[in-house]
Order: sequence, then C-alpha cells, then structure tokens
Amino acid sequence: MADQSGIHPSAVVAPEAELGAGVRIGPFCVVGPDVRLGDGVVLKSHVVVTGDTSIGAETEIFPFASIGEVPQDLKYRGEQVRLEIGARNRIREYVTMNPGTEGGGRVTVVGDDGLFMAGSHVAHDCRIGNKVILVNNVSVAGHCVLEDDVIVGGHSGVHQWVRIGRGAMIGAVTMVTADVIPYGLVQGPRGHLDGLNLVGLKRRGASRADIAALRALLGDLGQGAMRETARIRVEGEVTDMEREVLDFVLGPSDRSFLSPRPA
Repeated sequence: MADQSGIHPSAVVAPEAELGAGVRIGPFCVVGPDVRLGDGVVLKSHVVVTGDTSIGAETEIFPFASIGEVPQDLKYRGEQVRLEIGARNRIREYVTMNPGTEGGGRVTVVGDDGLFMAGSHVAHDCRIGNKVILVNNVSVAGHCVLEDDVIVGGHSGVHQWVRIGRGAMIGAVTMVTADVIPYGLVQGPRGHLDGLNLVGLKRRGASRADIAALRALLGDLGQGAMRETARIRVEGEVTDMEREVLDFVLGPSDRSFLSPRPA
C-alpha cells in the first residue's frame, strides 16, 4: 500500500505500489502497481516509473525520465520482466531505462551511486555496475555489461553485447563495437583503445608501479592475438590490476576486443 504522505496531489500512484519511508513524489508523476521505491527516493516531477521495477534508497529521478517501460525489442511479447536499480543514483532529465527480456534473463540491473545524465539510455538486459557515469545522450544497447567506475562520454553509443571493464573511460562521440579492457581509454568515431584511463587510475590511488605494469601489459596485448597473449601472461607473476585485465580478456564473450595500437 502506497503511503500518501509526501505525494503531490497531481501525482498518480497505484495503491499497490510499495513506498519506503520518506519517499517524495512530485507533480504529475506516475507510479505503477508493481513498483517498489526504497527509503528516501525522490521523483522530482513528470517522472514515469512502471513495470516490475525496484529503486534503491535515496535515488533521485529528475523530470521526464521514463523508468521501467517495456523494452525496445521486437522479440518482447509481454513476458514478465523486471528492472532493478540500486541506491543513491542520480537519474537526470529524459533518461530511459528498460527491463529485461526473455532472451537476456528477464532482468536489467543498475548498481549503486551512478550518475545518468540527461537523455541517456540503458536498454534491456544490461548489467550496469556501481559508480558508473553516463554523460548526456549516451545510449547503451541491450545485453551490455558496464563494470564499476566506468565513464562514457557524451553522445557516445555502446553496441549490444559489449562488455566494458572496470575503470575504463569512453571519450565523447565514440561508437564502441567491441569489448573494452579494464582501465582502458577509448575514443574516436569508431572507438579504438588509445591507452589507459590515467585520470581514473590516479583517482583510484593506483601507484606508479601499477600504472607502469598496466602500460607494459597493454604493449604486450597490442603485439598479437589478445586472448593468446593473455593465456601466456596469466600463468606468470602479475599485479592485482594486471590480473583483473587478464581475467577480463579471458572471460566469456562472443565479441572481439578493442585492441591497443602497436607502438
């Protein structure tokens, strides 16, 4: 049962919706019957939250966002699907997030502490990690995986089924069509791996030794087939960050990789 305190009189909130303590729902919002809003969630105004959608505590959603509407997938036939959004996210104006489909496990998952800027889109069956930033008008297609601390620059696109490893940064106006290793820096109209995300690594407190090791690994991976090189390197002595990159390269994926350009 929806708690009516904190709800603007013009909002339409289904009685079956579950609202946590301190939820605030502004003018002209619509909240469906299968929606669960955690403690302290704020819907500013003109926000639509529908479908089987859960939103974690203290998430704030700005005007004209559409959250939980049916996926943009012609194969969707009305099956029961859901969208799970974590805590403390900031979801800005005109953002769209869709639930899963039968072909992708029926669930889209968004982690905690993300920033989804105006006009960005998270498609069906995506897995979005913690502290992810999508800048204005970024489109992430279906079945993508964005690990923790990924930043995608404005007006960029991520092709369906692509994985982007932890701490990677995608430059503005970039089309990402293949997997991106952790801590990689990708930019260009058709994105290429252009080195390491040095800004992100420094923010994380990575040591000079860690960065030097990753640079050396990147050079090795750029010399030939990335998976073959990774299989050899993973058997040797490597740092924790190197192992993270190698495990990512050797992980399950049907896509190729954006590989480093040879020096």
